[in-house]
Amino acid sequence: MHVLIIDDHTLFRVGLQGLLERRGISVCAVGNGEDGVRIAWESPPDVVLLDLRMPGENGIAVLQRLHDAGFRRPVAMLTTSTDERDLVSSLRCGAKGYLLKDMDPDALVAALHAIIAGKTVVTPELTTVLAKVVQRGGADQQKYPMLIDDLTPRELEILRHLAEGESNKIIARRLGICDGTVKLHVKAILRKLGLSSRVEAAVLAAQRGLDLKP
Repeated sequence: MHVLIIDDHTLFRVGLQGLLERRGISVCAVGNGEDGVRIAWESPPDVVLLDLRMPGENGIAVLQRLHDAGFRRPVAMLTTSTDERDLVSSLRCGAKGYLLKDMDPDALVAALHAIIAGKTVVTPELTTVLAKVVQRGGADQQKYPMLIDDLTPRELEILRHLAEGESNKIIARRLGICDGTVKLHVKAILRKLGLSSRVEAAVLAAQRGLDLKP
C-alpha cells in the first residue's frame, strides 16, 4: 500500500508517516494542497489522506480540485472535526472516507485497506450523525432491502448497537461476547440486508429506529 498524506501540521504529519511505515506501508507526506495535488498526479498513491483544516487551500478545496480533474484514486479526510457540515461536504465532494485523527492506529490501517477495496468508511463515532443527515434529506428507504424480519434476535441486538456508532470491541464488551463473534454477526447482517458496509447498516437502523426498539 502506498499512501499520500497532505497535512500542514508537521509534528502530526511526520508522526503519522512513521507510524504507517513501521507497519510496512509506503508513505509520501507533504504540508500543503498544492504539493499534494502535484504529487498525486506524478506518483498516484493507493489512497490519499487529506487534512480538512489547512491554511490557504483547505481540504475540501483540494478534494474538489482532484475530483474535478478526474483523479480516481480514493481520498479520505483525516481530521479532528466532528462537524456535520464538514462530514457532508466531504462525502458530497467525493471523499471515500471520513476519519478522525484520534482513532486507534490499527483501526486507521484497517480503514485504509477497506477504502482501497472500494468501500466508503466513516469513523464509527459519526455514523449516527450521518444517519440523521440521511433522515432529514428524506432518503429513499427503498434503496435498502427491507429484510429486517430475516435477522435473528442477536443480529437485531447488534444492529441496534451499530446504529449508535459502536465499534465491534464495544459491542462485544456490552454483550459479553468476543470480538470475532460480533464480526461474524455483522457480516451476516450485511449479507441478509444486501448492504456493503456497517455505515449503511447504521443508517438503515436509524431510519427504522422505531421498528428496532426491543
